[in-house]
Amino acid sequence: MKLVIDESRCKGCNLCVLVCPYRIFQEGTELNSRGVVSPVLDRPERCTNCRLQPLYGRMLCGVCHMICPDQAITWVEEEPFEPHKVEVEF
Repeated sequence: MKLVIDESRCKGCNLCVLVCPYRIFQEGTELNSRGVVSPVLDRPERCTNCRLQPLYGRMLCGVCHMICPDQAITWVEEEPFEPHKVEVEF
């Protein structure tokens, strides 16, 4: 699974930046096609849903998804053999 921000729905409120316990979001710096500064993903491999949701078969955090007023944050299945980084913290 990987995290995706739908920039066509995001209004740039940055609530996801404030609530994420893994700090995978950063405030954006560039305007998108709608003239909104959307947050960007900074090290999304730290997200427990992205790493462990398939293993446990259930939602493990999802705070960013729940707080997003525009439902712009979702998880999508990765393509088979799609390269991705994994970060392990001790």
